[in-house]
Amino acid sequence: MTKKYFALYILVAVFTFLACKEHSPQIPYSPTPYDLHYPDFVTTFTNAPVIPTDNPTTIQGVTLGRQLFYEKMLSNDMTMNCGSCHKQANSFDDARQFSQGTNGTFGSRNAMAIINPAWGDRFFWDGRRSSLEGQAHDPVTNPIEMANKWPVVMQRLQQSNAYPELFFQAFGTRIIDSNLIVKAIAQFERTLISFNSRYDQYIYLHGNTLTPDEADGYELFQVFHCTGCHTYGLFTDGSFRNNGLDLLPSDSGLAKFTHKAVDYGKFKVPTLRNIAQTAPYMHDGRFATLEDVVNFYNKSVNQSSPNLDTTMQHFTAANAMTTTQKAHIVAFLKTLTDSNFIMAAAYAQP
Repeated sequence: MTKKYFALYILVAVFTFLACKEHSPQIPYSPTPYDLHYPDFVTTFTNAPVIPTDNPTTIQGVTLGRQLFYEKMLSNDMTMNCGSCHKQANSFDDARQFSQGTNGTFGSRNAMAIINPAWGDRFFWDGRRSSLEGQAHDPVTNPIEMANKWPVVMQRLQQSNAYPELFFQAFGTRIIDSNLIVKAIAQFERTLISFNSRYDQYIYLHGNTLTPDEADGYELFQVFHCTGCHTYGLFTDGSFRNNGLDLLPSDSGLAKFTHKAVDYGKFKVPTLRNIAQTAPYMHDGRFATLEDVVNFYNKSVNQSSPNLDTTMQHFTAANAMTTTQKAHIVAFLKTLTDSNFIMAAAYAQP
């Protein structure tokens, strides 16, 4: 074979190879449904998780969402991700009173823990979002958080080597947009399920026992009307209430979203699950310890605060707890810790 024909042969072979590669079969879009794993006893105190019909949970979607939850390309200077302010070791909360954004400024509210969000229908302290998808949207563009713009995020992910294929596996398209990004993050967040505390093992599984102090705290938790807001099971009723933190709240809370005077000073009731890992406490992180929180409810509720929740009327000096009772309630609250949740490899940064 002459050099001329040999070169032509090689050229044809290369073009044939590229043509075959171009038209080679792709991995088909076939997402696998993801079964949210939670104990059977959960159905005794709450409904099924809230899953939007337009965003079913899949293994591929959760995998992508977990990657995006820890993806720093979401922030303007590529230094922050969702996990920067929602750390697994703190039950996906922030140990700082206020989280710091990429520009060095701090917010005015304490980050909320992400625990069992699949059962929620209102998000943020002021309830301004009605879905996890909406909740995942806001921090990216918030000027004092990630301070980015969605077109920038989309372009970065689109130009990456891995993400177009991950989006195809999860959603059937390699064209990345903000809607699919928040859908994936929401799918991952719905898997953040915590129902394996010592309390659960004692009450529902009849396994581990509580100490006498913890058992007494469990009873006192109801005696002192804590269950009025933090109902057994999810340990939140998902409502918004003014708990009398301030005589005249400087943060309008729910009213900032609804623009209704009756909502002034109301904030979402947070879950008490894993509460020992989510300090500091309240919407503004003013209390450093659980003891501080119990002391507040014991004697410091502002009974003249506007829109004060009726449950707070029980927390007066006349109904004050003893030192021992306060200690026992704190001991009980610590039984709500789910060690597996804060250590689960499936939730960690991939």
